[in-house]
Amino acid sequence: MAVRARRGNIGVYFNGLGTVTPLNTVTVKSRVDGELVAVHYREGQVVHKGDLLVEIDPRPYQAALTQAEGQLLRDQAALENARVDLARYQTLVPQKAVPEQQLATQQALVHQDEGTIKVDQGLIDNARTNLEYTKITAPLTGLAGLRLVDQGNIVHASDTNGLVVITQIDPISVLFTVAEDQLPAVLKKLRAGQTLRVDAYDRDMTQKLAQGTLTTVDNQIDPTTGTDRIRATFDNHNNALFPNQFVNARLLVEEHRGVVLLPTAAIQRNSDSTFVYLVKPDSTVTIRQVTVGATEGEASEITSGLNPGDVTVMSGADRLVEGSPVHAQVTDEQGSQAARPNRAPVTGGRGARK
Repeated sequence: MAVRARRGNIGVYFNGLGTVTPLNTVTVKSRVDGELVAVHYREGQVVHKGDLLVEIDPRPYQAALTQAEGQLLRDQAALENARVDLARYQTLVPQKAVPEQQLATQQALVHQDEGTIKVDQGLIDNARTNLEYTKITAPLTGLAGLRLVDQGNIVHASDTNGLVVITQIDPISVLFTVAEDQLPAVLKKLRAGQTLRVDAYDRDMTQKLAQGTLTTVDNQIDPTTGTDRIRATFDNHNNALFPNQFVNARLLVEEHRGVVLLPTAAIQRNSDSTFVYLVKPDSTVTIRQVTVGATEGEASEITSGLNPGDVTVMSGADRLVEGSPVHAQVTDEQGSQAARPNRAPVTGGRGARK
């Protein structure tokens, strides 16, 4: 089969091995001690920020709040009485009916009761906060993991394991590496304010899972590998990416437009050169030296040696030499994903190419 060179666009990609990494992961813990009396989520459920997850027995904390409120009422009554006495003494002192020392003592007592009121208010606020902590809500929207504590257990604020882990999965990020000699081109684009596209492929590099954008570059190169880590962010509405999943990341750095493209299979190489078998009008072939630029999928950019419309042999080239006659079906390649017609054999030849 022969193929016709065409003019088109091709991307320049940097490839890297990546790991799907959540933007946020939270281990939900209790901030008070008590019995876990209710669980309101299902394992593997997507929970939203503010959703009620679990409840801890609130009765001890409700009792503490009631006690603090009662103490406040008692101390407010004492303060009110002290203020009445203070007003009376302020009237009697100018009349020399009571000593000034008694007035000063009463003023101090009023200040002391005012301080007691503030302490009581603090106790109420603390008791009310603890009561609110008995209802534990989701701190972010994400995927709830396996339940770590079952209903009926006593939980403590000091527990290290937590109650459940919530992982943000939409959006989600991929951390991957690029070589240090590729980094300047990436940084140049970012500093110019350009948005760089990143495609995530599966382990076998056969299926495109998601498309996102480059968001940040790490601040140092790993001297042991000569690479730098970069992060891309992806919308993950269909949950195609899962935390800690291995992916192949492809960073589109630039796109060459209006260049000569040829299927990579038509390009031949030996120890000395890169060439193609160009089909001449008389249905014979000649060896044409070419220079290959970017390669994307099954297509390669030809920077010199071919013009759009030139016909080259793509299959059966191992039987050709300079001047071999050929009779082959010509197809116009429209990209690496275009359907190809059935191959027709290349006939003719003067022996194996050496």
